[in-house]
Amino acid sequence: MSAATCPEPTPAERARSVLSAADSLTVTTHGHRVELIGLHTVDAAARLLLQNPPDAHLAAELALAPHGDLAALVEFTDVAPVAVRERVRARLTLGGWLSALGPKALVFNPARAVLTEEDGTTVVGLDELTLASPDPLATHEAEMLARLNAAHADTVAPLARLLPARSRLGATDVRPLRLDRHGLVLRVETADAHHDARLPFATPATHPGDAVRQIHLLLAEATARPRRRRLPTRS
Repeated sequence: MSAATCPEPTPAERARSVLSAADSLTVTTHGHRVELIGLHTVDAAARLLLQNPPDAHLAAELALAPHGDLAALVEFTDVAPVAVRERVRARLTLGGWLSALGPKALVFNPARAVLTEEDGTTVVGLDELTLASPDPLATHEAEMLARLNAAHADTVAPLARLLPARSRLGATDVRPLRLDRHGLVLRVETADAHHDARLPFATPATHPGDAVRQIHLLLAEATARPRRRRLPTRS
């Protein structure tokens, strides 16, 4: 299957996955910029439920808002859990409105979403964002990629044999970059550049155990192929 026809999550699904997996965000209003760590949840409609930060700046600003709503931008940064060149995989910016949700919480209703990735920027409509679901591996991806990387010689190095020869040309390192229900994405680094290549699963994974099984199938396919030049790796 060519890279052009490999299935992969839609921009809306990728945005929902960023929301689902993130443990921190930044809220910017007219008067303040606040970073929240471990103080938010996301509901099924992609609304953000925020606990009031200890400094209470947002709640105080909201109390002065003329209609009880405060315009805000909420930003998320998706960083690869494995050390690779250009570790920021995506930035998600939501524009919308903050309002009070009881005495100790706020709710952010998004009106617009912008997903910026290495290959460009996509505006995600509110309906698309609301209807999309996060990838079933989103909250497990970081741990699973870290485990793959820790066993590089037994996992990533063999899997790299499945890449087309042209993708490996001049490669100095290959690392696991992304994992979703459709497959595993490897980052191939050369001396002065990098590119990403997707290894598709035979069938979409529905849960982490299923993804492990699919990776084992890829490893079986890789080990059945003739060995090519071993890739050098970073220590």
